[in-house]
Amino acid sequence: MTVIRQLMENRILWVGVLSWFVAQALKVVLTLIVEKRLDWARMFGLGGMPSSHSSVVVSVTVAVGIRMGFNSATFAISAALALITMTDAVGVRRQAGKQAAVLNRVVQELVENGGDLPEETLKELLGHSPLQVFVGALLGLVIALIAARG
Repeated sequence: MTVIRQLMENRILWVGVLSWFVAQALKVVLTLIVEKRLDWARMFGLGGMPSSHSSVVVSVTVAVGIRMGFNSATFAISAALALITMTDAVGVRRQAGKQAAVLNRVVQELVENGGDLPEETLKELLGHSPLQVFVGALLGLVIALIAARG
């Protein structure tokens, strides 16, 4: 079997891809509803509701459990990586986003007061709130329960 065929037939991989796509598409829809603007950049952006990272890792983990057993070593590895990813999303990445917001304000104030600084801004939407991670994880669970069987 060729590598391409193996990838195309990897149901667990495609559950994760589907989960990512749905989570990112929801970000576009929610931006349209809440902010009344269509922002296609949200399809590939970081941060926001729901967490696509959480959705992907939970959907893959649950799919691994369904297909290979919840007592398998593969499930244990996937679950550990999912927990690390979700913890990082609400911890380190969220703090980096907050720091970027502060630095952007400082640079803006310096530029407004005649400072000669680049006006490039840092990305502030990097991490997630616990609610965004929870909703992403729930989305991943639902998608895996629907799509991983068979």
